[in-house]
Amino acid sequence: MNPLHPIHASAEEPTTAAGETSFADILNEFEHEHKKVPARAAGAEESIPATDGRVVSVTPGGAFVDIGRKHEGILALGQLAKDASGQPKIAPGQMVKVTVGPLDENGYHRLSTIKIFVPKDWSGLQKAFDEKAVITGTVLESVKGGLRVDVGARAFLPVSRSGARDQAELDKLVGQSIECRITKLDTEKEDVVVDRRSVLEERASAVKRAAFDALQEGVVLLGAVRSVMEFGAFVDIGGVDGLLHVSDMSWVRSAKPSDIVKQGDQVEVKILKVNREARKISLGMKQLQDDPWTVALREINVGDKLRGKVARLADFGAFVELRPGVEGLIHVSERSWSKKQRRPQDILKAGEIVEAVVLVVNPADRRIGLGLKQALGDPWEDAVKRFPVGTTVELAVSTLAAFGAFIEMAEGVEGLIHIGDITHGKRLQHPKEMLRTGQIVKAQVTEVDHERRRFRLGMKQLEPTSADEYIAEHKVGDLVTGRVVDGGKERAKIELAEGVHGMCRLAPARKGQEPAQASSADIGSSIAALAAKWKAGAVAASDPHQGLQTGQIRRFRISAIDPAQKRIDVELAD
Repeated sequence: MNPLHPIHASAEEPTTAAGETSFADILNEFEHEHKKVPARAAGAEESIPATDGRVVSVTPGGAFVDIGRKHEGILALGQLAKDASGQPKIAPGQMVKVTVGPLDENGYHRLSTIKIFVPKDWSGLQKAFDEKAVITGTVLESVKGGLRVDVGARAFLPVSRSGARDQAELDKLVGQSIECRITKLDTEKEDVVVDRRSVLEERASAVKRAAFDALQEGVVLLGAVRSVMEFGAFVDIGGVDGLLHVSDMSWVRSAKPSDIVKQGDQVEVKILKVNREARKISLGMKQLQDDPWTVALREINVGDKLRGKVARLADFGAFVELRPGVEGLIHVSERSWSKKQRRPQDILKAGEIVEAVVLVVNPADRRIGLGLKQALGDPWEDAVKRFPVGTTVELAVSTLAAFGAFIEMAEGVEGLIHIGDITHGKRLQHPKEMLRTGQIVKAQVTEVDHERRRFRLGMKQLEPTSADEYIAEHKVGDLVTGRVVDGGKERAKIELAEGVHGMCRLAPARKGQEPAQASSADIGSSIAALAAKWKAGAVAASDPHQGLQTGQIRRFRISAIDPAQKRIDVELAD
C-alpha cells in the first residue's frame, strides 16, 4: 500500500465474503475520516457539464467566448470545424457549447468542445486511464518531486510533467483546478501518476495549428521577435513562428539582423508566403516601406553628380550607396583617367564618401553606372589649355616603345616623342639609345591630336640649329650675301648660309622692262662668293624691281628676325 495513504485494517473493519477487507471500503473510510477527498459512490462517473457561450471575437490565437463568468474563456480554433478554404466555421456572436476548464496563465478559462471526465471512483479512474481521457483534478499540496493532486483519488504529478517552468510557478498551482491525463494506475498499491504537461502541449499545439491555418499571404500582423540569428529573425505572430529573413528586413543590402531588431521587439510584418505542407512562414518588413529603387529611378538622371558611401569593393569596381537600399557601380574603367591598372583599394576605401557622375540608368535591371573620374573633371581639357603648340615642357618619360617615348602630361593624358623627333645628331634604332623610363626630358609641343587625345612632342626642335646660330650672330639691318634658290617675281627663297634660308619680298617690276638673264659672269661670281663663305665678292648691278632668278648671288639687308619661328626676312640691298 502506498505509504502516502496510511490506511490500516482493524478487527472492526468490514470484510469481504472471504473475510478480507475490501479496497473500496478502506478507501471510503479513509476519505470519510480525513475529508480530503469526498466519498463517492462506487462505480459512479460523471463529466463536466457543457455550457453555452457567445463568441466575442476570433483571432489567430483562438476564439474568445463569453461564458457568463467573471473571466472569458478561450477556445482553440483547432477544435472547430473548417470550411473548404481552411477557415474556421465560427464568427463573433455565434453561440457554442463548451466545457469550461481552469484559468490559463493569461487569466482566461480554457474551453473545450471535448468532454472532460471527473472520475468518482477507481473504476472511473481505470476507464479514464484506458481511454487516455483528459480529466480534472485539484492540486492539494506540494511534495518532494512534484504535487499531490485529487483526481477522485490521491495522485502524484511529477514536477517534470507539471508544465511549470520554475518553482514559483509550480507553487502557484496549489489549490488550482488543472486538466491532466493518467499515465500510471496501480490499483493494488493505490499508485496514481498524472501528466499535465502533455495536455498543455496538446492544447498549445491545437492553438498553434489553428493560428497557422488562419494565416493568409499578404496579411500585415504585429509580432514579437523571439530570436535573432545571422540569417534573420524568428517572429512570433500569435503562437506561430515565422522567419523574417535578413534580405526581407531592410532595403539596405549591407544591414545585419542585429542592427535592425532585438529579441523582444514588437515589429510589424507582412506574411509573404505560407508553406502549408512544410508548415513554414516567410515574413517581410521592407515590403511595408516604399521601394527605394522606384523612388530613385524617378529622381536620378544621367549626368547628375551625386555623393555616396563606398559600400564594398570588387575586382571589377566599387559599389557606392547613393541612398538607403540603392547602390551604383563605379566600373574599374571609370575610376581614373590614368591608363595604369591599379587595385581598387589603391583608389577607394570602404566607407569613404565619394562624388560621382551618373553615366547609365537601367530601370529594368535596377542598375546605375557611375563615373568617379568624370566628377574630378577631364584632365585633357585642362592639358590643352596648359600646353598649346610651341610650349616647352620638362616632364618624365613614362614608357618607351620602338617608335618613340611616351610622356605623361597629366593624369590620363600622354604625349608622344617620335623616335625621329628625339635628336638631330644621329639616326636612332630605338629610343632607349638616348632615353630611359623616369628620365626628365625637355621637349616642345608640336601638335595637339584631339581625336586621339594625345600630344605630339619633339626634343630635337629645342636643339640649336644652323639657323639658331645665324640668328644669334646677326641683327636687323645687317647686309648679307645670299643665293636665290627659288626665284620669283614677288617672293624668293634665299640661302643665306648652309641650312639657313630667308624670304625676300620683291617690288613689282616696271612696265616694259624684262627681267635680266643670268650671265656667265654671275655664275662665276656665285662660285667665288660661295668659296669666300658668302663674305666677299660683288654681283652685277641689276634693277631691284626686277624678279630674282634661281642661282643669282645678290646682296640683301635683313629686315626682320623671328627666333621662335626661326624666320629671317630680307630685302634687296642694291
